[in-house]
Amino acid sequence: MNLIKMYKTINNRMTEILQPETGCWVNVVAPNKEEINYILEMLKVEPDFLNAALDEEESSRIEKEDNQLLLLVDVPVAEKQEDDSMLYYTMPIAIITTDDYIITMSLREQIILNEIAAGAVKNVKTQMKTRFLLTILLRVAARFLAYLKQIDKITSQAERRLHKSMRNQELIQLLDIEKSLVYFSTSLKSNEVTLEKILRGRIIKLYEEDEDLLEDVIVEVKQAIEMCNIYSGILKGTMDAFASIISNNLNIVMKVLTCLTVIMTIPTMIYSFYGMNVTGLPLPHAWFPLALSLGATVFVTGILYWKGMFR
Repeated sequence: MNLIKMYKTINNRMTEILQPETGCWVNVVAPNKEEINYILEMLKVEPDFLNAALDEEESSRIEKEDNQLLLLVDVPVAEKQEDDSMLYYTMPIAIITTDDYIITMSLREQIILNEIAAGAVKNVKTQMKTRFLLTILLRVAARFLAYLKQIDKITSQAERRLHKSMRNQELIQLLDIEKSLVYFSTSLKSNEVTLEKILRGRIIKLYEEDEDLLEDVIVEVKQAIEMCNIYSGILKGTMDAFASIISNNLNIVMKVLTCLTVIMTIPTMIYSFYGMNVTGLPLPHAWFPLALSLGATVFVTGILYWKGMFR
């Protein structure tokens, strides 16, 4: 069971253990059938909670049954694509507390949980389940903020490239970022609702220090929501502006092409008249249609240029 790892705070240090102990943290990643049976039989997790934890379409919520608590929260994920661009989206992780253990479960490894397991987060005690849960939520909110700053930086770089060259690649990248912001905003609002339920204290008993930590988490989430709204508004305005620029550039190109078509039509019309078997045309000599064509072309070109048709 390589994807089930157990940790316990011993002498203020996060230590990996081999067997579940009272007050330990069990981290589960994409369990197979054997590991699911182990979780149900050995850790005594409610089957409904386990099913919800393994459903990637579940939204953020909190639920309590008997002495077990299920908290589903959306976390941000950043994936590097083949073209070196970053794809941002969200996926749920489950935090389940029982009388003896706190269990985290997700369908893929999470940087946030790996940092806690590696001891990168200070003052984390697995025996204090509520505090441990709130610490995870605080790290989730901080990760949202970090990824939002990355998105803002990527957006600025794409905009600078667009100023130099109107390429589809940058426009597609901005569309992907806009989609990521929608995912982030939706997930953050769901997380906020869940946190507000916890703050009421009806589901989880909160001590004074826990309330302070939870309020910090809510502040971080609200800040992330505000950042999402601001970046979405800026990006929408940018996309509209570039759409207008592209449309205007197309109009300019069509206007220039139309003027060129008119200018090129003048010699064709003159030579068409002189090429027919028509009598009575003035100066039916070879040089006259050429001179007339050049004169009329220069005259019409001058008028069009004076009217600003080539700008």
